[in-house]
Amino acid sequence: MCLGIPGKVVSVGEDIHQPALVDVCGVQRAVNIALVCEGEPAELIGQWVLVHVGFAMSLLDEQEAQDTLDALQSMQAVGLELDEMRQHEDGYAVR
Repeated sequence: MCLGIPGKVVSVGEDIHQPALVDVCGVQRAVNIALVCEGEPAELIGQWVLVHVGFAMSLLDEQEAQDTLDALQSMQAVGLELDEMRQHEDGYAVR
């Protein structure tokens, strides 16, 4: 399953054909903004976008972005707990 992850646009090129840098949880990634850029690319700086396979798929408001990040972090925490439970089931590591 593939998920879109919120990121904040920190820099852009001169046009939509140049990738923007998007901060995703502290890591900057080059992202194609052609699908979300309706005006000048510079207008996207500071905006939140939903990133999927290297493309900004949609714009998000900051609250929606934070709610999504919180949900993704919760899912990761639950996944880690389940992995730990599986490893300790009946005293044997289960794979």
